[in-house]
Amino acid sequence: MKRFHIHVGVKDLEKSVQFYSTLFGQKPSKLKEDYAKWMLDDPRINFAISTRVDTGVDHLGIQVDQDVELEEISERLKNADIGVYDEGESTCCYAESEKAWVQDPSGVAWETYRTMADVDVFNTKSEAESKCC
Repeated sequence: MKRFHIHVGVKDLEKSVQFYSTLFGQKPSKLKEDYAKWMLDDPRINFAISTRVDTGVDHLGIQVDQDVELEEISERLKNADIGVYDEGESTCCYAESEKAWVQDPSGVAWETYRTMADVDVFNTKSEAESKCC
C-alpha cells in the first residue's frame, strides 16, 4: 500500500508540532529536536516537518510498503525519461530507506521510497553528498 509524503520546513518546531498535532488530532509518531513526523491513516499521509530545510514545502513523495511497489514506480519514471536519480539505500530523516528522486517540470522534488528501519541520526552523509531533504 502506498502513502503520500510531504516534508515541510518550519522555523519553530515546538509551535509547529502544537499546530499540526491540533490539526491532525494526534501527536507525532516520531519527534526529535529538529524533526517531527505524523503517520496518518485518514488521510493516508506521512507528514514531516523539520528545521533542517528552508521554510515551506521542501519535497513531496510516495512511500511504499514493499520493494515491488518501489520498483514499479521507479520503472514508470525511468520509462518516462525524466531524469530519475536512484539514491539506493540511504539514511535520512531518522530512517533507513531505499529511494529514488525526480523533479517535476516545475522543479518540485519528489522521492519514492520504502522505509526499512528507524535510526537515531538524521543523515549519515554530508549535505553535499546527499539528496536527503
